[in-house]
Amino acid sequence: MDSVQESLRCLLAHSVPRPGPEPDPATSAEFDQLLSQATLAGPDAPLDYRLAAPKWQFLCHAADHRGYVLHGSGNDDIAEFEPRQSNDIEEFGNRRAVYAASDGLWAMYFAIVDRDRYVTSLYNGCCRLGPAPDGPFGEPRYFFSINEDALDHQPWRAGTVYLLPADGFAEQPPMRLGVEWVRTQQVATATPVCPAVKLSVEPADFPLLASIRGHDTRMRVTR
Repeated sequence: MDSVQESLRCLLAHSVPRPGPEPDPATSAEFDQLLSQATLAGPDAPLDYRLAAPKWQFLCHAADHRGYVLHGSGNDDIAEFEPRQSNDIEEFGNRRAVYAASDGLWAMYFAIVDRDRYVTSLYNGCCRLGPAPDGPFGEPRYFFSINEDALDHQPWRAGTVYLLPADGFAEQPPMRLGVEWVRTQQVATATPVCPAVKLSVEPADFPLLASIRGHDTRMRVTR
């Protein structure tokens, strides 16, 4: 079995679902109104978020239903994302590109993990399973892990999630895993892209904080 297949099996074996329930229609309408206002205001300042619904639901709604992809960062002042060479075991993620997530929670993970404090390794993913490469695919499953010796230090930070227009981004092709197909929620574009909206987030905004695991230097889950 190749390393990509092994990674997918590990991810799914230790994965957790998206928290429920889904936002009701009234909440979704509030999200849409706020998104419209935010895109008109632009990304110069973080979105003034005052809704009762948690921020992660808003971000998932933007990705699932409103044509945005998302990028999480500790840098709150990115005016343009430029293609950069990545280092990944899978071909799609090992090229010069702007990378983003078509899922709100996965992007938030990158915003709240402080890679300048003890974190030397990230092992993570967001996938959906389906019976065929052209779908339909099920609900998202998440796996989040950092190097095991960093967990005790709780290396979390305040961060920013950027909402980018999805136009021009390509989806990572589905991969076969046994009798099922796996679609990873990673997207990429070879051209620079400017954010439409940005949202400040705190570790407390991330609902799967307690589900972040630890792994050793051989990428084996240990905690």
